Amino acid sequence: MSSLPESLKLEAISPRAFEHPADRAATAALRSIPMLDTVVRKLVDLQYERALRQELLAGAVKLGPDQLPGIWAEYLRGLTVLDMPEVYDLYVTENPVANAFTIGANAPTVLFTSGLEKVLEADEARTVLAHEIGHVLSDHVLYRTALEILMRIGTSVRVPVLSGLPLMAVRAALLEWFRAAELSCDRAATLVNRDPLVTCRTLMVVAGGLPSERLNLDAFIKQANEYKEWDSSLDRIRRFFAEANLTHSYPVRRVSEVIAWVQSGEYDRILAGEYPRRGDEQPDARAEAGDAVDFYVERFRTIFGEASQTVASAGDQVAGAGGRLAEWLRGAGARGEGG
Repeated sequence: MSSLPESLKLEAISPRAFEHPADRAATAALRSIPMLDTVVRKLVDLQYERALRQELLAGAVKLGPDQLPGIWAEYLRGLTVLDMPEVYDLYVTENPVANAFTIGANAPTVLFTSGLEKVLEADEARTVLAHEIGHVLSDHVLYRTALEILMRIGTSVRVPVLSGLPLMAVRAALLEWFRAAELSCDRAATLVNRDPLVTCRTLMVVAGGLPSERLNLDAFIKQANEYKEWDSSLDRIRRFFAEANLTHSYPVRRVSEVIAWVQSGEYDRILAGEYPRRGDEQPDARAEAGDAVDFYVERFRTIFGEASQTVASAGDQVAGAGGRLAEWLRGAGARGEGG
């Protein structure tokens, strides 16, 4: 681990310390869906996670002290500040799109693209890597891995139902959840870089795909405020449908959420040592999130209702479909097939 001053380490910090209310509510609602966890674990356990890992890592470069040592040092810094129990594998893969993600329900692995590395300053790389570490600490990786599998195999495979749940609905629900989970990890990243403006600058770079030295952060923050201040109900409806298939919320929204969190005083309280530790007794997530859980429950109910009608109209039979898809996934996993 990195030899950082002990004062920077957030000893045994619980993810509840920086969890965004939308993440808390969406997770509670997601876990209330009957059979969802069974479906997710089947997707992960039926050798398909192994096939996904092989596909992603076969052409990637594993980082360490002798491979991109600057990036590796920033990664160790994030692990140390968030007081993570172990060092997880880190890879860079060739892709011009600036992106990073974490997979592996059983053995978390962080990947980022060459396109991202080319545009980041050191503190911005620290931010991106800390964001991914936040996913591990927040126990997002199981659902995230299942979502990655569904994004790659698609939902129009021969058998679109597993254990009675339409895969198109599982995918849509996981996307909805993941957009909320991303807001928590922006907070984790900010706790590591210790500068909310660096988080905002990093989001600007990811949005524009250009180095921050060529962009104006003040103008981007102003842009985020302008987006937030749109009052038209029609605009809000359009946004809802525009975001429905995104894995991430729009960067301008994420900037606004980071700023609001800092202004609430929670960021400073955590840095002052006022935060829940891992193992502390926690309140019920559903009760704590309040009405927001009901919003997501209703949203997920709508998603699954619409998907079930689509599956039925296509003539697919729910009974026995899970077994047929399981057989297909086992074959794909054995062959090492990707999306």
